[in-house]
Amino acid sequence: MTFTERGGRERRRGAGSASPCDAGRERASRRGSRLLSALGFRAVMATPNNLTPTNCSWWPISALESDAAKPAEAHDAPEAASPAHWPKESLVLYHWTQSFSSQKVRLVIAEKGLACEERDVSLPQSEHKEPWFMRLNLGEEVPVIIHRDNIISDYDQIIDYVERTFTGENVVALMPEAGSPQHARVLQYRELLDALPMDAYTHGCILHPELTTDSMIPKYATAEIRRHLASATTDLMKLDHEEEPQLSEPYLSKQKKLMAKILEHDDVSYLKKILGELAMVLDQIEAELEKRKLENEGQKCELWLCGCAFTLADVLLGATLHRLKFLGLSKKYWEDGSRPNLQSFFERVQKRFAFRKVLGDIHTTLLSAVIPNAFRLVKRKPPSFFGASFLMGSLGGMGYFAYWYLKKKYI
Repeated sequence: MTFTERGGRERRRGAGSASPCDAGRERASRRGSRLLSALGFRAVMATPNNLTPTNCSWWPISALESDAAKPAEAHDAPEAASPAHWPKESLVLYHWTQSFSSQKVRLVIAEKGLACEERDVSLPQSEHKEPWFMRLNLGEEVPVIIHRDNIISDYDQIIDYVERTFTGENVVALMPEAGSPQHARVLQYRELLDALPMDAYTHGCILHPELTTDSMIPKYATAEIRRHLASATTDLMKLDHEEEPQLSEPYLSKQKKLMAKILEHDDVSYLKKILGELAMVLDQIEAELEKRKLENEGQKCELWLCGCAFTLADVLLGATLHRLKFLGLSKKYWEDGSRPNLQSFFERVQKRFAFRKVLGDIHTTLLSAVIPNAFRLVKRKPPSFFGASFLMGSLGGMGYFAYWYLKKKYI
């Protein structure tokens, strides 16, 4: 988890006199209902005591029926999308390819073999700050899923919802039967792995590359974060929300928290402390994998963290190791031979179809985010024909040479 990923927590607004912020949220919710109507959803304004998409990580649209009789203004009611274009039963995911939480959700969906309509939300292009996305999640964070009448923007709730909702003979279950020893282990390691401060590891490794080995983070990322920190105060003063003034307060609060977090992650002593704690967690996982070997010695089954079956705990561990390798920490924590079971686990999990589909080759992970963003930028600000031809040729050449460089260096 690097930037703005974790969803906001549920909270209810009490009845009483409405503040300017409440009025702003109400206006945003009204606009959000029109947007969702355009997508084919039935959405109406909420009463003050109802949960709305601006203050809730799980928004059941059906809970907002109390004001269903209120007619929409004629000029504000766009034509609804055709159900055939966007079926209500479809699973729609808003994500960013490099978001750690998004990666874990996408892995869960892929491991379960579910059909999913993916919508990329580019964090580098600040698309998560666009009003259309903030109406889905005012926390400006990915991932967000839409299914039936539900909008869910909290990472943990998304995984629980997907696992609970999509079941059957042809759907893979990632949670063992409740009450079994395997179920307890999965819960234990889910909590342990989700508690790792991945955003701190990421920011820290970007700001202090001397602590990494063979990091795949480009050097410009360090300069960009340094520049962002230096200009943070000025940038916050220049916020312009003339069209959506009600979004200013949550946006400012979010940016201030982000700046404070990155400043903390820039502290080398803090980074060394949490990396030491990471080593202890990996020691515990190494010992757990060794237990599985001893318990199932002589049996013909592929061993995973909690038993012979591949579970949610393995999804989370695989995603964690993938991110640590990307940051340049793998040689320090398992590729040096200190944790052979962890090394074996990572080699096996990378060969799974879902991991190859979602994460691909570890050396092309960054390229998979850079190229789509470049094309999106061109689409947003189309250049001249000559400029477009030059850019396309440059991107193609960069991709070609990047491929051969990585192949020569790592393969």
